[in-house]
Amino acid sequence: MSIRITTLAAAVAFVLASPASAQSGDGVGAMYRCPGNDYNNTLTPSEAEKLHCKKVENAAVSIVRSAERPASASAPAPSAPVPPAAIGEVRESPESAAMRARATNSRRQLETRLRGEETRLARLEQEFNGGDPERRKDETNLQTYLDRVARMRTEITRRQIDIAEMRRELDKLPTNR
Repeated sequence: MSIRITTLAAAVAFVLASPASAQSGDGVGAMYRCPGNDYNNTLTPSEAEKLHCKKVENAAVSIVRSAERPASASAPAPSAPVPPAAIGEVRESPESAAMRARATNSRRQLETRLRGEETRLARLEQEFNGGDPERRKDETNLQTYLDRVARMRTEITRRQIDIAEMRRELDKLPTNR
């Protein structure tokens, strides 16, 4: 049984080593790292030497292509010019559309609340009459009248603070466009 395992292990090692030795034997298909972190496996050893590229040996290299590639000596120039309309074109993702819709709804709700608070404040200020509201029939005692005036003054101040806070929140939200 140990002979079978030894034979199997030797066969697996041969299969795994064969492509690497075949590639590096003729130099074609070897991975080269060129200046600017440009990796290329289509260069011949003489081209790599001219471009000052170094051979990458026994290293796993993952290449991720980006949408825009910087121009380098090994990269071919694009054959067709890019139309001007495509340069400024930005595709919107569904997530950003949903975020914009939520921001619009938030803005609308906040504006509605702000208008309601401003209306209540205007009514309260009109009733307050500059610190001299009309006396009610049930306020026969001067102290009850003064307590109501103090409550009204506090309520006006609180509403003014709330309105200022809502305006700051509105300034943070994106505008409707």
